[in-house]
Amino acid sequence: MGIAENYDEVLKGKYPAKAHAKKVADWIVSKGGEKTGTIYLEAQKSRLLEDNDGEAPFRQRRFFYYLSGCILGDSYLTYDIASEKLTLFIPPIEPDEVMWSGLPMSVEEAQEKYDVDAVKTTKEVNSYLTSTSSSAQSTVFAIPDQVSDHITFLSFKAKDFSLLKPAIETCRVTKSDYEIALIRKANAISTAAHIGVMKAAAKATNETELEAVFLASCIERNAKHQAYHSIVAAGENAATLHYVKNDHPISSQNLLLLDAGCEVDCYASDITRTFPLSGTFTAESRAIYDIVLDMQRQCIAALHAGVLWDSVHELAHKIAIAGLLKLDILTGGSADELLAARISVAFFPHGLGHFLGMDTHDTGGNPDYADKDPMFRYLRTRGHVPARSVITVEPGIYFCRFIIEPYLRDAEQAKFIDEGVLEKYWNVGGVRIEGEFVVETPTC
Repeated sequence: MGIAENYDEVLKGKYPAKAHAKKVADWIVSKGGEKTGTIYLEAQKSRLLEDNDGEAPFRQRRFFYYLSGCILGDSYLTYDIASEKLTLFIPPIEPDEVMWSGLPMSVEEAQEKYDVDAVKTTKEVNSYLTSTSSSAQSTVFAIPDQVSDHITFLSFKAKDFSLLKPAIETCRVTKSDYEIALIRKANAISTAAHIGVMKAAAKATNETELEAVFLASCIERNAKHQAYHSIVAAGENAATLHYVKNDHPISSQNLLLLDAGCEVDCYASDITRTFPLSGTFTAESRAIYDIVLDMQRQCIAALHAGVLWDSVHELAHKIAIAGLLKLDILTGGSADELLAARISVAFFPHGLGHFLGMDTHDTGGNPDYADKDPMFRYLRTRGHVPARSVITVEPGIYFCRFIIEPYLRDAEQAKFIDEGVLEKYWNVGGVRIEGEFVVETPTC
C-alpha cells in the first residue's frame, strides 16, 4: 500500500498542526532564528461584498492553516518555539451575530477539534503576547502585511518579518501522511466528477453543461470548493492553455479537454483528461493523444526522489519531437537539431508539472520566469524533487495559431515545420493528460 493510500483511515485523526509548527520552527532556527522566539500568524479576515451586506467568498490563508488546521476566519495563532506550545485564538460569541448566523464554534469545541495545546478567544491575543514575550523570548516571527493594526509586538525585543514565510513555503513541499490523504480524497472525488463529464459529453450542446456536471458531482460528495477555475475546452478552444470561458457551443468538435479538480479541507487535486466527445477519435487527434500519453508514461517512469525535474521536462520534449517527426509535422533536421532549436516549444510551451498541496501551483517550486531558454521559462518546478513531495505530470501538445505562426514566419524555425501537414491538425486544438504523484524513494 502506498503512502496514505487508505485516506479514510488516516483522516480519522487530526490535521498535524503541531508537527507542522515544529517543522517550521526548526527551519527558522536552522537559519539563525531565535530559539526562544514566538511565531505569530493571522487567519484571513471575513469581508463583505463591496456596497453590499453579503459575505464575500472566503478562502483561508494557507500559511495560517498549515500551522492550525483551522478554517475559521478572523482567528490568530502563536507558537512558542522553546516550549513548543501552539495556541489558537478564535472569535468569541457575539450575540448580534448569533441571531443571523447561529452559534459559532466554542473554545471547548475548538480544543477538541484542532491539534493545538490551548484555545482562547481573539479578545485575549494582545494580553497573551504581552504576558508570554519575556526577555527570554526576544523575537517574534511574522509575515509582512499579515499583522493587524491593533496587534502589538511592543514587548518583544526584536521583530523578524523575513524568515516565517519562506520557512512555511519550504516545509510545505514535503507532505505528511495526513496531507497526502487529503489530496488522495480530493483526487478520488474529482475522478468521479471527470467520469460523470465523460458520460454526459455525447449529449452536451455547450461547454457550460459539462462544467455544471463536474461541479454538481463534487458538491454532492461534499467538496464544495474547487482548487482552481475549471477548463472545459472543446475543439480548438483547448489550444488556449488556461481557457476559462467554458461557454462555447459543442457541435462538430472531436475532443474535449477537461482540466478540473476540487479541494478538500484546503488541499487541492489537479486532473486533466482529453477525450473524444462522441467516443471516437479522428486519425489526427488519436495520433496526438498517443504522443502525449507516451510523454506522460515515460516521464512517470523517470520520476523518483532526487530526480532533476528539469531533466524529466527535457525528456518530455524529446518524446514530443520523436512523435511529431514520425507524423511529419516536424521535418528538415535530426531530433537533436530540433531540440537545440527549441522547435518543440511551439507545440509544448508550458512546464511538465508543478508541486501540489494547499495551492494548485504549490510553494517551493523555485521557478525562473526570466530564464532565457524558452524550453524552461514556464517550468514551475526547478531543481531536484524531494521524497514525499506531490507533483503533477502534465505533458501536452497544442495547435495554437498565436504560438505557432511566429515560428512559421521565422525562416530559421519554419524550415523545421511542414505547413502542409500541420494544416490537418489545427482542429485537434490541444491534448493534455495530467495526474498527480507522490514522490517516493526508489526501492532496491
